Amino acid sequence: MKGSFDNIINGKTPVLVDFHAVWCGPCRAMPPILKSTKEALGDKVKIIKIDIDKNQMIASRFKVQSVPTLILFKNGSIAWRQSGVVPANAIVNQIKDLV
Repeated sequence: MKGSFDNIINGKTPVLVDFHAVWCGPCRAMPPILKSTKEALGDKVKIIKIDIDKNQMIASRFKVQSVPTLILFKNGSIAWRQSGVVPANAIVNQIKDLV
């Protein structure tokens, strides 16, 4: 997935990546939060989910040590990073400040 992941995060649209795991309890809280985030921001951001167990090289590359971890990429660079469950309004405000 490395090639396509790099293509996605290097695009013109900022990308919010949700690093998660199936076994992670707090990760189960993220889908409705991310849905609200997408509804608030629309086409201003892409949101993708990365399972750290299925994509260990990507998780390791970005030093993801706990899940959920959110990383916002802008032009291929990390613009914002937060671990743990983050409320949708906090994510939206952070992204609005950066894009």
